[in-house]
Amino acid sequence: MAEGKVLYVAVSSAPAWQVSRMQTIADLRGWSPLVALEIEYSLIERTGERDLIPMAREMGLGVVPFSPLGGGVLTGKYGRDDLNPAGPVAGETAGSRRSLNAALGMVTERTLAIADVVKEVATELGHTPAQVALAWTLNAPGVAAPVIGARTVAQLKDNLGALQVDLTPSQLARLDEVSAIGLGNPHDLLAGDHIRTVISGDMEIETRR
Repeated sequence: MAEGKVLYVAVSSAPAWQVSRMQTIADLRGWSPLVALEIEYSLIERTGERDLIPMAREMGLGVVPFSPLGGGVLTGKYGRDDLNPAGPVAGETAGSRRSLNAALGMVTERTLAIADVVKEVATELGHTPAQVALAWTLNAPGVAAPVIGARTVAQLKDNLGALQVDLTPSQLARLDEVSAIGLGNPHDLLAGDHIRTVISGDMEIETRR
């Protein structure tokens, strides 16, 4: 590395245990640490909240989400007619991105229900669904900046409008509720009342100020 230059290292789509191992080795050997973690993350894909995002926050990595619009599902471009298409989506060729996303199962009753709430919030705020979906991602703890996939100048301008969206606590709660996922084992187990009682009993621990 040339004198005076700084090397920034990032990783994409790796399991949490591998990223943790790399970060630990870098720390022990005095190497440049990882500074960012790129993962798929959006209102329709929140599984990164199980381990990847908490790990990134603990280890000082900024989260860089790709596909923050869920392959276009959160923009409102899909509807119930796109569920399980037998062939190309209407008006699209078999190899188009829209037909591919539908064929890959990104268009489901669950994801369309999430998109419906995004559209409701967008109408309330006078913004587009894409702007609301991006604003939610920007509000997520640990997120540095989402990777937007704008293909036209109009799309780019619309996406940048997300910076002007101010989601209310109530609207955030609605978006979080409709898109919520189960954290799975051991997270759900450890958060259960029984386990918390076994661990702490009646003891109360004051929050550090």
